[in-house]
Amino acid sequence: MIVVHCSATKETSAYTVEDLRRDHLSRGFNEIGYHFYIRRNGVIEPCRAISKAGAHAIGFNAYSIAICYEGGLSSSGKPKDTRTGPQKASMQELVTTLKAKYKIARICGHRDLSPDLNGDGTVEPNEWIKSCPCFDVSSEFK
Repeated sequence: MIVVHCSATKETSAYTVEDLRRDHLSRGFNEIGYHFYIRRNGVIEPCRAISKAGAHAIGFNAYSIAICYEGGLSSSGKPKDTRTGPQKASMQELVTTLKAKYKIARICGHRDLSPDLNGDGTVEPNEWIKSCPCFDVSSEFK
């Protein structure tokens, strides 16, 4: 599976791959937990080797590829799809490539891995642990 994340960065602030590395190391990771990071300008930064399990979604790391995009918060700090045109294009290209190469069966957002608290088989917005990645990944990558 592919799990899409956001960096939870305000749309008015830059958050480089070096910032991401620093923050993940400070959380006790031995490297960035995501496999890919997509900057606002659309540049895809490879982070963790795909051959290594990620450190991004407890219970799903061993069999998923993590993509994170820079952004995810409005200028006031509220969850928002802040992806730029170049980010969307790069994400589409990356997902298409990974899906073909690794026979990916599911593409979802981090929030979609929240527990199904009412047991109805659907993780609904009121059950999300967080809003990340701040857009409906499943619909976008059908």
